[in-house]
Amino acid sequence: MSAADGGAYAPAPLPDPVVGAGEFEFAAIGLAHGHIYGMCAGLLGAGATLTWVYDPDPARVTTFRERFPQVRVARSEEEILCDPRVRLVAGAAVPSERCALGLRVMDAGKDYFTDKAPLTTKEQLTAARQAVTRTGRKYAVYYSERVHVETAVFAGQLIEQGAIGRVLQVIGLGPHRLNAPARPAWFFDKDKYGGILVDIGSHNVDQILHYTGARSARVATSQIANYAHPQHPGLDDFGDANLVTDTGATGYFRCDWFTPDGLQTWGDGRTFILGTEGFIEQRKYLNIGTSEGPGHLFLANGQQETHYEVTGKVGYPFFGQLVRDCLTGTETAMTQEHAFTAIEVALHAQENAVDLTPTRPVA
Repeated sequence: MSAADGGAYAPAPLPDPVVGAGEFEFAAIGLAHGHIYGMCAGLLGAGATLTWVYDPDPARVTTFRERFPQVRVARSEEEILCDPRVRLVAGAAVPSERCALGLRVMDAGKDYFTDKAPLTTKEQLTAARQAVTRTGRKYAVYYSERVHVETAVFAGQLIEQGAIGRVLQVIGLGPHRLNAPARPAWFFDKDKYGGILVDIGSHNVDQILHYTGARSARVATSQIANYAHPQHPGLDDFGDANLVTDTGATGYFRCDWFTPDGLQTWGDGRTFILGTEGFIEQRKYLNIGTSEGPGHLFLANGQQETHYEVTGKVGYPFFGQLVRDCLTGTETAMTQEHAFTAIEVALHAQENAVDLTPTRPVA
């Protein structure tokens, strides 16, 4: 895992193959975001076979092949979409272009696996929902801060086992390091990335819905700001929102681009989950002030007070479940409605957010 920024976050898979070699072939199209590496690594760990890659930027393809030398370079997107052996296409295109790619993939008879945010407008969401109905294919989403983080997986397992009773509130903190010189131009264009509550916030909405067992949520309040980066007027460097789920639980999340350079990794991501019989805290990427690394979960309930260190012990079942879902038509990894509802709530939060940007930048 890169300590510089979250864009390169790609944890090593814990191999748990659910298919044999060549049984499930997939391709990568769209390499604009570094999350494509984690997406592909997770699928490979589940036994899938990476056969093709395509991106209009040859430099990105060269870098991708350094990580995955076995992959063949397609001459065009169409070459991949016309290959009947390819069952799924993984993509991390520019966020505003992810939906259009997904529509082409599904119309070609293949399942689609996209980086978050899976789309950037309500019109795209409508088109994606219609395409799923029309084609019967999957529009799966890489909400990596839950499905590719071991503390997040373990927290879900504990909740399913009743360790903290009924979940009443989820608080998610999503700080990231900006590392502006390394960012592409689209990163600062709100029409391209969708705004901070869509880009990063969709991660947190996914977690709030998942941990509370909710099917929907309404946005009570939401806020955005560009506090300190006037040279990038399209950037939201801060955002937060309060949600109320259909289970009666509440959720709060905060996203920002203010991780200081002195922190050992790209962000001190944390999730706090309150239940009727206990609580869970996740310190996902570090235990601050120590050299203990990532993967810390704290549980307190009527029976115990425990610090779990889960790195390398829990794994990432999402990827194997996704492969099997594509083969069998099931929805064990994530339901389609959940994937769409998470981004729908994030879009609503962004669209209705109060803009707190000061007339003069914060010193």
